[in-house]
Amino acid sequence: MVEGKSSSVSPGMRRSATLPKLTPQERKPMDTCARYLLHNAKYLKYDDYLKAGFPIATGVIEGACRHMIKDRMDITGARWIVRGAEAVLPLGSLYISSDWDEY
Repeated sequence: MVEGKSSSVSPGMRRSATLPKLTPQERKPMDTCARYLLHNAKYLKYDDYLKAGFPIATGVIEGACRHMIKDRMDITGARWIVRGAEAVLPLGSLYISSDWDEY
């Protein structure tokens, strides 16, 4: 998709869900993603954005998430369950982004 061909990925995704005869429930995530790619193809021009020097947010966001999660999870003796992490991480995100007061 970095080559700006997101709409050509969608048919292949749907085929890969059809060939193994997945149930409608099993193929739902694939269909949702394929539909997203088709409907948003005009915005998914990553090749043009990179040529123009624009950052692709995924790397920036992944780096920020990794930093924030590492800070929380590396505390000596800290133990987390998914429910607890899902409750704490959004609050940490608000605090780090300076949006706490607005929230």
